[in-house]
Amino acid sequence: MKRSWLSPGSCFSVLILALFCFLGLPGSSSAAEIKIGAILAQTGPASFLGGPEAKSLQMLVDSINAKGGINGHTIKLIIKDSATDPAKAISFTRQLIEEEKVFAIIGPSTSGESLKVKSICEENKTILISCASAELIVNPVFKYVFKTAPSDSFGAQKIFMTMNAMNISKVAVVTGNTGFGKAGKGQLKKLAPEYGITIVEEETYDKNATDLTALITKIKSNPEIQAVINWSIVPAQAIIAKNMRQSGWDVPLFQSSGFANIKYVQAAGAAAEGIIFPASRVIGAEELSPGPVRDFLLSYKTAYESKYGEDISTFAGHTYDAMLLLAKAIETAGPDSEKARDALEEIKGFIGTAGEFNFSATDHCGLGIDAFVMFTVKNGQFSMMPN
Repeated sequence: MKRSWLSPGSCFSVLILALFCFLGLPGSSSAAEIKIGAILAQTGPASFLGGPEAKSLQMLVDSINAKGGINGHTIKLIIKDSATDPAKAISFTRQLIEEEKVFAIIGPSTSGESLKVKSICEENKTILISCASAELIVNPVFKYVFKTAPSDSFGAQKIFMTMNAMNISKVAVVTGNTGFGKAGKGQLKKLAPEYGITIVEEETYDKNATDLTALITKIKSNPEIQAVINWSIVPAQAIIAKNMRQSGWDVPLFQSSGFANIKYVQAAGAAAEGIIFPASRVIGAEELSPGPVRDFLLSYKTAYESKYGEDISTFAGHTYDAMLLLAKAIETAGPDSEKARDALEEIKGFIGTAGEFNFSATDHCGLGIDAFVMFTVKNGQFSMMPN
């Protein structure tokens, strides 16, 4: 089955652009460095996101600098570990803008942190490229705020489309009490009627929960429930799967795109088998049809996995895409933040790990619903489901 979502010609031209055109030529004359800040959850509950993001970003910046920088400008990367704490994200944002005078900020890793800092960046006219998925980050549009993760609304729609195909119409929705969980629940409740889905139970749990047996027992008592949707990024993704299977409840479990790190599968063990979730194609790159998009994703995946000795995740790709896009804008407009912001907003047909980016004055995510495909866990590994 053909899985590429772009024409070969378009893919090839964009691939060549992404891999070569934005990089400065070796031996080019020296120029002032460009400071790029990053706020990533390298530790804390969202470390499965921020850890890979920091590694992927560092790998790309090292590659850019090794090739002479962007039009001769080397990148000075300043990474701050928010530890998944919105208060720290706010403090680091102010520090990077006011003290470090950064050109732009990549991150934060989570929706809750991103929603807290986006106004600060907007007020200071500092480019922010968030790595989180909540549509609220870019809707309504803020002039200086962009993001590289596909929107949560697309994830909700893909889940509901899959449920339609499986003849599932009555579900329970459980979410973590984070910005990501709250935003996801809002999208699920808003979109469910469009797909003929009825949410018959909804519960919110603490992000630090270590056992959700009581919650499972409560919703399991409703005989109408045909499936469960869990929307979180915290370790509870694995806990809820374990508690469901321990209780003998075998209805399908759907997770958000926040499940797209194999470490969550490893944490859940056998209970992860059969979990269904939306994610970008990069984690299933080997299953794509031959062509430039597959080549690009496999090249990135191989570089990351060989360097760090761990499986790629979609989250690692969010910082990689952010830096690729920012580099392209700087290459086009030069080291002028206002002109680079304008150039970023005009990027079209740009292939990243998450899909094809097409920014505009009214769309600062740039990705469509086709950025997501559905995956399931099969024999402890991610497997792409048929379209």
